Amino acid sequence: MFQEVDGVRDDLEAGEAFAELGMIVEEIPELLQRRFDVAVCAFDQRVHCTADVVAEFGRHVCNREARSGAFFQPLGSLTARLAAPPGVEEGRHSGSIGRRSRAVHPSRVYPVFVELPQRVEDFIRRRELIPRGGEVTCLVSGGADSTCLWHVLRELGYRVSALHVNHGLRGAESEEDARFCAEHLGAEVVDGRGGTTEDELRELRYSFAADRLRATGHTASDQVETVLYRLVASGNTKGIKVRREDGVVRPLLEVWRAETEAYCRAAGLEFRTDRSNADTKRGLIRNEILPRLRELHPGAERNLLRVAREEPSALDELLGSASGSRRLDLGGGLTAVREYGNVWLERTPLTLDREVRWGEWRIASEVPGLKVRAWRAGDRLAGRSKKIQDVFVDAKIPRSARESWPLVVRGDEVVAVPGIVDAEGVYAERVSN
Repeated sequence: MFQEVDGVRDDLEAGEAFAELGMIVEEIPELLQRRFDVAVCAFDQRVHCTADVVAEFGRHVCNREARSGAFFQPLGSLTARLAAPPGVEEGRHSGSIGRRSRAVHPSRVYPVFVELPQRVEDFIRRRELIPRGGEVTCLVSGGADSTCLWHVLRELGYRVSALHVNHGLRGAESEEDARFCAEHLGAEVVDGRGGTTEDELRELRYSFAADRLRATGHTASDQVETVLYRLVASGNTKGIKVRREDGVVRPLLEVWRAETEAYCRAAGLEFRTDRSNADTKRGLIRNEILPRLRELHPGAERNLLRVAREEPSALDELLGSASGSRRLDLGGGLTAVREYGNVWLERTPLTLDREVRWGEWRIASEVPGLKVRAWRAGDRLAGRSKKIQDVFVDAKIPRSARESWPLVVRGDEVVAVPGIVDAEGVYAERVSN
């Protein structure tokens, strides 16, 4: 759902362009009603004025200083895409909502993540990583992640310094990285030559400025790659620590790499790209393995991140509470059921749109909308007050057989109990195994 606006010439027209986004809201009432926690909501603005004008207006919008700010209230984060830095290619845009499609000319875009600093601040406060307004030294490489970290912490009011450790592994490129960090980030550059393995280089890097609070630009993307590598290499799923034993903190561990790059472009920050990353184990995971995992499941990276955070699975949550009741489909035809302190497995309900087999029973029906499932406490016959438990007692069905006895249901109502209570259009036959 993108809104395209051509011929924006000044900040007034930029404001009108943003106001037109109200049309999008009308297209997605379900989103607003349910107030989804949208991590990134992107919209396209086709502009011919300076990026700064529209970016500033976007900030006013999200600070509710413009009437159209109300449109964004349900959204967790906003991305306004404006003019891109030179050399960045952009594909063609689809037609806009509510107007005829027109020819689209190539343009450049800046993604503006207006709430990323606040997300970082919330994470810092929640984990107590840096004292409010405190001093922190960013260990910078010149890449998008550490450049984003350096800039965001400054924006949040921390007293930020920068340190670059030059390992000299890439010759002239390493020297250019060091020069970039000194000139653009005001970094102190120290000589970090001497290590050969990744572990040695890491320990050497963290040996500098040990008397200060230091922060690195590790992101959620780095976390996912680390978990995947450690799972394969050693069989454990330990991720990157939010705080190392030596006090180094990672304020960006809930921010994705794509977001740091977008933030830098939005803020007009240059950053370096390490071409040697593609030849590393991490590069193999990033460029080949993760894309294949996304083909298996689009939520692969977020699920791996859950592993790193040691978030409880749905089954853990079901087993971890003794209050109320809950059911969980485990797949493979099994459902876990918890009723207060009791937990058991039962067969998952089957749709009765064809003949189904349930234990010793073959069941079919001409009536649409029916399912076959196991007995549950409190079940009653449809249209009657009689409990299924009493039906079993009257039919002298032993307790041991009741849990596996099939019931034919419509919604929560029991239509038939095979072999005991018949229903028109439902056929059941008991067969031997």
